[in-house]
Amino acid sequence: MTGRAVRVCVLAGVCCALVAAGVAFGLGRMGTVVQGDGEQGHYTQDAALADKAAAGALEKLTEGSPGSPPVRAFAEESWKASDPLEARDVPAEAAIGALFSPGLDWDDDHHCSGSVVHSAGGDLVVTAAHCVYAGGFRSNLAFVPGYEEGKAPYGVWVPTRIDVDPRWVRDSDPDVDVAFIRVRRAGHPGQRLEDVTGAHPVRFGQQLPVPARLVGYPNDAERPLGCSNTAVADGPTQLRFDCADVPNGTSGGPVLSAAGSLIGVIGGRDGGGDEVTSYSSFFGDGVRALYERAVRG
Repeated sequence: MTGRAVRVCVLAGVCCALVAAGVAFGLGRMGTVVQGDGEQGHYTQDAALADKAAAGALEKLTEGSPGSPPVRAFAEESWKASDPLEARDVPAEAAIGALFSPGLDWDDDHHCSGSVVHSAGGDLVVTAAHCVYAGGFRSNLAFVPGYEEGKAPYGVWVPTRIDVDPRWVRDSDPDVDVAFIRVRRAGHPGQRLEDVTGAHPVRFGQQLPVPARLVGYPNDAERPLGCSNTAVADGPTQLRFDCADVPNGTSGGPVLSAAGSLIGVIGGRDGGGDEVTSYSSFFGDGVRALYERAVRG
């Protein structure tokens, strides 16, 4: 989750969300949000702004060399529910990372989480819509896959395009709190993210309940947290995952089935949840259409 104020504002509606955007996103201070095409729900990132964000992130990070081998993927046969149901430190994974927002917008160094999802272009990251859009598209984003202890072992990647559902733009609809970001690695033209990190296949219409795990980066920590439990339906449009101590900053982190498929991202109802429960917008036909639009670009 990105912050308790954000969760409250999701309940209160778009007016409160826009007020929160003035705090969390620095409206009127650094100009770190842009309008993009709100009617269609996408923004083609300005290359100069993206390169500036990459440079800002790299001031604080130690970057890895191209072609660093991905960390070992999570093994399905090792899945078991966490006992107790509390999030704990887990090893960093190449295809899961932290979203940074360099600049004076009152954020911690990293404010949300994301993961690499398989696509034909090999350049697609998924996160929560509230991590990238509040009153405008965030223009100072940088994704650091496999982030841990100040290191960027697989480089720093910046958006070329961001896609959200227009319903999120209109009224912060918690049922579509999902965003896809197409990325490039600054200074490494032609390199594809998926070739460096691997990617999670995305699963739409996942039948619930299903054994699953979530992973995300607290905004005041330098390594990820994870938890395993059974993901269940909470109505027709929300996925629910019960686990305590999943704090601010984990929003946008993946919910993965035991088989390794992406079935959700932390977000949705109540801005992502509370102290004991996390949510995700259900990956149904609407998210499928958003994914396909992002892939087409």
